[in-house]
Amino acid sequence: MLRSYETIFIVSMELDEEKRNATVARIKEIIEKDAQLESFDEWGTRKLAYPINYQKEGYYVLVKFKADPAFIEELERNYRITDDILKSIVIKKDE
Repeated sequence: MLRSYETIFIVSMELDEEKRNATVARIKEIIEKDAQLESFDEWGTRKLAYPINYQKEGYYVLVKFKADPAFIEELERNYRITDDILKSIVIKKDE
């Protein structure tokens, strides 16, 4: 059974534009492979609420999708092993 989710992740600004775009594209591919992508919104560079790894800005991306609950564990694992992602969260939406 597919459920609705939202995820937001923040990519490090220490990367050049090409590497940042590659990281965003890789996460998008992971989501498209095992979930139904509803929207993919790149917010761009924004100031962080507090410094993360001595960085004060990050590149924000919001994704809305439908997926099987088992996919969420795999997505979060990919966030954790990707050094270029500063922070991420996945939220189950009420339907």
